[in-house]
Amino acid sequence: MTASFSESPRLGGTLVWYFTICKREVWLMARGVEPDRDDEFLALGRLIDKTTYNRDRHCIDFGNSKFDIMREEKGTLVVGEIKKSSRSIDAARLQLAHYLYELQKNGVEARGELLFPKEKKREEVLLSEELKTHLDQVYQEIIAITSLESPPCAKKCKYCRNCAYNELCWS
Repeated sequence: MTASFSESPRLGGTLVWYFTICKREVWLMARGVEPDRDDEFLALGRLIDKTTYNRDRHCIDFGNSKFDIMREEKGTLVVGEIKKSSRSIDAARLQLAHYLYELQKNGVEARGELLFPKEKKREEVLLSEELKTHLDQVYQEIIAITSLESPPCAKKCKYCRNCAYNELCWS
């Protein structure tokens, strides 16, 4: 069964990230169900974001997304996504590719960097035709998930233990 909305879901980077982690989280986040704001892992992520890469501009709003950092490097715009660990690196790559794709749709070319300050690791992300095709499919699937009348059933996965929606799914 599907529900109709007065407007389309806002396809931001967070929804793209959640899509790779858990479809139920996509539905919850798109419906405005807030995760536990006191969750220690969310707090740690906010702390790492605030205390690292201080020379770069932080929290840049663009469309439905918010870039962690942005800077110009030798005439090239660099968008950075800060993560506390590389545990969900595939989701982080897709989230950053989404940012690059959104910029490109608006006539801005950029490259991306995934940043893992605790691991002293960084990875470059470049937008490819393959990634754009994959993202177009992801957007369609996100729209389908958010159109459901109720959230997808909770499914245990390796991310559940540290998820800020944990109590909502498993209590």
